[in-house]
Amino acid sequence: MSGFLPKKGNYLELLSYRKAEIVYDITFRFTQKFLSRGDRTVDQMVQAARSGKQNIAEGAKAAKTSTEMELKLTNVARASLEELMIDYHDFLRVRDLTIWGKHSKQVAYVKKLARRPDESYETYRPFVETRPAETIANIAYTLVNQANYLLDQQIRRLEEDFLETGGLKEQMYRARVEHRHQQS
Repeated sequence: MSGFLPKKGNYLELLSYRKAEIVYDITFRFTQKFLSRGDRTVDQMVQAARSGKQNIAEGAKAAKTSTEMELKLTNVARASLEELMIDYHDFLRVRDLTIWGKHSKQVAYVKKLARRPDESYETYRPFVETRPAETIANIAYTLVNQANYLLDQQIRRLEEDFLETGGLKEQMYRARVEHRHQQS
C-alpha cells in the first residue's frame, strides 16, 4: 500500500524558490554596496528578500501535512516579495533614477537571461558587480516581479489542487476507507 501523504516538499525544484534565492543574493549585495550602514531600509530589504525565499521553502515542506499551511506560507512569501519590490521602486523613485518600463529593451534583456535553464545568481553577478545602483535596482525589481508572478501561479495551482483532492484529513479518511475495503 502506498502512503497517503502527498509527494511534495522539494522546494529546490520550484522555479519560484530559485528566483527568490537569486533575488535574495542580489538584494544582500545591493544593500551592502549602495545603502548606508544603520539605514533601516537595509534590514527591511534583506529580511523581505529572505522571508520570500524562506517561506517558499517552509511552505513546500509543510505541504506534506497541511495544504492550509502551504497556502499561508506561500502567501507570506508573496507579500514579502511585494514589499521588497516596493522598496526597490522607492529607491529608484526618491533618487530620481530611471524606472525601466515593462516593455523596455532592458527588461526584455533581463527576461531573456531569466529564461536560461541554468539561471542562478551567477547569471547576474557580472551586472551586480559592475553596474550602477540604478541598473541593479531595476534588475532586482524585474526579478522580484517575475517571482511574484510565479507565486501567483503557484497559489492558483494550490487552490485548484485543494478543490480537486481536498486536505490531508480528507485524504487520510479516503486512505483509511480504502484500506478497510481491501481488508474485507
